[in-house]
Amino acid sequence: RKPDIPVPYLYVDMGVAVLCASFMSFGVKRRWFALGAALQLAVATYAAHVGGHVHYGDWLKVRMYSRTIAIIGGFLILASGAGELYRQKPRSRSLQSTGQVFLGIYLICQAYSLQHSKEDRLAYLNHLLGGELALQLLFVLYGLLALAFLSGYYVRAAAQVLAVLLPLAILLIDGNIGYWHDSRRVEFWNQMKLIGQNVGIFGAVVILATDG
Repeated sequence: RKPDIPVPYLYVDMGVAVLCASFMSFGVKRRWFALGAALQLAVATYAAHVGGHVHYGDWLKVRMYSRTIAIIGGFLILASGAGELYRQKPRSRSLQSTGQVFLGIYLICQAYSLQHSKEDRLAYLNHLLGGELALQLLFVLYGLLALAFLSGYYVRAAAQVLAVLLPLAILLIDGNIGYWHDSRRVEFWNQMKLIGQNVGIFGAVVILATDG
């Protein structure tokens, strides 16, 4: 099938993504290129949405767009100067707060999916001891973490808890390729992208957990 982003713009998007990633990796103007990466991802998501080639179920759209929002938030946190070992410029609290809000939105979507997406509920129930009760406790935990990120209170503590939860979710839930690809018909490349995005979110959370 056709890619989500129209082909001419797809190559431009790939080029910008590689450029931003390269400069951030080498620490050259990291704040500026992190901000550029956030803008690039927002534009790419918008282009995919209006391109007319995105035909996914509502539950899968929630998974995809919520993680995209969280990744944009992670780039904003990086652009704020958080996590810099030798900070030469003061940290931008406004960028960090905005990034934290985006992470909070992601967590709200996670909590929503646990209540209203049978696909996500079954994925968790297959691995949770305690069944429905454990699922509801996880729903409450996600809600409390979202509240912390959205309000700006206890952010470091919330990030530390999320830094423990995310690797388990990546390994047990996202890593269950057989369930998502074979049973739920999520395309293999898409599931790999979702896993990669969760790894990126984990990186942003670690920054907040250590330098929040």
